[in-house]
Amino acid sequence: MNKDITSDTHVNDTPIAFFDFDGTLTTSDTLMPFLKFISGKPKYYLNLLLVSPVLAGYFLKLVRNDIAKETVLKRYLAGYHIDELFILGKRFSEVVIPSLLRPEGIERLRWHQEQGHDCVLVSASFDIWLKFFGESLNLSQIISSELNTKSKIVDGSIQGVNCYGKEKADRIKEWITLENRKPSITYAYGDSRGDSEMLSMVNKGFFIKSGKDFISI
Repeated sequence: MNKDITSDTHVNDTPIAFFDFDGTLTTSDTLMPFLKFISGKPKYYLNLLLVSPVLAGYFLKLVRNDIAKETVLKRYLAGYHIDELFILGKRFSEVVIPSLLRPEGIERLRWHQEQGHDCVLVSASFDIWLKFFGESLNLSQIISSELNTKSKIVDGSIQGVNCYGKEKADRIKEWITLENRKPSITYAYGDSRGDSEMLSMVNKGFFIKSGKDFISI
């Protein structure tokens, strides 16, 4: 901790590396594997058929990301108690996620930790399983999407805004302000257009494409 002589308050200037999760630290999306994990194959594929028109609209860029996502979540998760989902998320993080990890991404994360940098996960995926993944890798902070849990019974809606695109950058700024952080240097790693704003706000941004190593942007 360094002292900011201009304000006489303690400011943490430790470098920070921000990491996207799906496609960056993993080789694929994790939402659908999680839904398959908790549903079982027959129910998973039946529900997938029912939401396929919305998913097709999303891939054709006719349906917004957040709308498509909530449609899928409501089909699969409505009626679950949030505590049960966290239990299932812990199991998912232990049983499935290790097989989905991208070696290049984990290597970058470990390098930053070895340098003493803080590593922060910033993801549109959910804290239901990211909480436990973050704990297993000693990440400094998890910034993610969360389900609406006002009644403890999930209805599939997202609390606030989906942590995607501009929302990632906004939440990073909010976290830095709340934590009184003034990092000497910032890094970010991503793999899609949903990471563009995050990558553009740091000193050193890295992008991975088509399974290749990260390239500086």
